[in-house]
Amino acid sequence: MKQADPNEHDPFVPNFDELWDYSNPESTEKVFLDLLSDLKLVNQSKYLELKTQLARTQSLQRAFEKAHAILEEVKEQLENGNSGNELVIPRIRYHLELGRTFNSNKEKEKASVEFQKAYELAIDIKHDFFAVDAAHMLAISEPADKKLNWNLEALKIAEKSESARTRKWCGSLLNNLGWDHHGQGDFTKAMDYFKRALQHHESVGKQRGIFIAKWTIGRTFRSLGEIDKAIAIQKSLLKEIEEKQLEQDGYVFEELAECYFIQNNSADAKKYFGLAYDVLSKDIWLKANEQKRLERMMELARKC
Repeated sequence: MKQADPNEHDPFVPNFDELWDYSNPESTEKVFLDLLSDLKLVNQSKYLELKTQLARTQSLQRAFEKAHAILEEVKEQLENGNSGNELVIPRIRYHLELGRTFNSNKEKEKASVEFQKAYELAIDIKHDFFAVDAAHMLAISEPADKKLNWNLEALKIAEKSESARTRKWCGSLLNNLGWDHHGQGDFTKAMDYFKRALQHHESVGKQRGIFIAKWTIGRTFRSLGEIDKAIAIQKSLLKEIEEKQLEQDGYVFEELAECYFIQNNSADAKKYFGLAYDVLSKDIWLKANEQKRLERMMELARKC
């Protein structure tokens, strides 16, 4: 008898992971609440999984007390439930979301403990997708000297996985490795990873991934001092936004502003710092974690 693939989704249960809109956790919360009551009667494991994701909608809204309250409910139900493998996936997801809640609230050490538990459980049952998720989160929560190794571990698992869902991680992980090297000042190696990320996204036709990869390449050209190339890429992205009638991208505006600032083009720098601030000042994560960055945009929009 063929063993079930732990990486595949139960075809008889709604795939709520595909219903995520990470840019709008409030709307996702409503969708998940509508699904909860039905799942409770049909599948306890999936019901508890969904509750972990409901907690994630709260942590993304920075409602950490609500997130912890939901996860405490999940913990109690896991402790009272089957001790075997039946509930191992919700156990993994419980540790992942508890870790993400701690991490979002800048409690890095507590986060790492939970991500490590999730990683070990996922490795134990050979669930590639969640092993990669946990490893990539450890790369976020752990000190700088450990980030690179965790991202490399995540990429190794993703590239070798037989699960198509898990291999989709490769683009994000290549991006993360690019930023690891960029943060270390190795801009040439960072560029190599960002170009690999672009190739991956192009191979699978992921348009948002392609857009982001191009942006990172442009950003790295700025770090390499090739400002004209950096501007050319950001302008091409701005044109794409206009032609496809996409939402305004504050990061493109910010990058153009920084490039023009380096070139002492005060008029364009001021224009794009202003546009960047108008968009990015509404970003809940940036407001919580990058206040000085936002203040700089606002100041340069006034002074340039």
